Amino acid sequence: MEACPTADVPHVHVISDSLGDTAFEVVRAAAGQFDEGIIAIDRLPKVRSAEQVQAYLVPRIEAGQHMAAFHTIVEPVLHAEVVNLLSALRIPSVDLMAPAIDTISILAQAIPNGVPGSIHRTDDQYFKRIACMEYFVEHDDGRNADDIAEADIVLLGISRTSKTPLSMYLAYRGYKVANIPLALGVEPPASLFELDPIHLFGLLSTTDVIAGIRDRRLGDDFARAVAGSYADPSEITREMDEARALMRRLGCMIVRTDGKAIEESASEIERHLETVKAARASRSANTSRD
Repeated sequence: MEACPTADVPHVHVISDSLGDTAFEVVRAAAGQFDEGIIAIDRLPKVRSAEQVQAYLVPRIEAGQHMAAFHTIVEPVLHAEVVNLLSALRIPSVDLMAPAIDTISILAQAIPNGVPGSIHRTDDQYFKRIACMEYFVEHDDGRNADDIAEADIVLLGISRTSKTPLSMYLAYRGYKVANIPLALGVEPPASLFELDPIHLFGLLSTTDVIAGIRDRRLGDDFARAVAGSYADPSEITREMDEARALMRRLGCMIVRTDGKAIEESASEIERHLETVKAARASRSANTSRD
């Protein structure tokens, strides 16, 4: 058996009959509201019996460790046994799954399956996500720019407007994403003008934000001497003016990325896509009735 951790730092134990990813992310998000290092997070995954949990926790209790447990046990009998055990050991605990499952069960008037790890099923959505990630890799930073007809989303922007991280996140969300870098005086790919504007999104930031990022990327004085205009605010302003003009020609939706998390920009793009698709479907339906 592994050595017990010291009792110096309070521990949150993530207990799951699957991998414990859900509980781990919840605990980590909650811990992010406090100073770093205020707690330690440990996992006990693939739990198959209450005895397994007891054998894991009791030595830690005896070592004087301060602890709490967050658990995501979905198999009904095991869930009840673990809840009773934590109560008997007087360990503060949070049940992350049962309230959510109960609410959905009542709402949908359905009985839950009680299958651990259902979130990780290799269903159609999983394979779609893999295909989208592969598409992103093949079409990142202007690669295969002449072959973007199948893209759900095409991101355009000058350097350091978050094209790659935003593309990666949207690919994980299940979209085929290409991104095209725009450079001063360089003609964009002709394929852009053949796309339905619903798929085109222009990323813009501020001169100050981009200049700061680029300056940090350059690093030392030698790099600045070689590529000084890269972080020159006046050059960045010219780049953005030219990019805006192109975006207007293409009919792109403009997305500001300065001061935003990747998730916020992605949500804005997804909402726009769904809104335009719904509006088009509604117009099509009305035309058919007429």
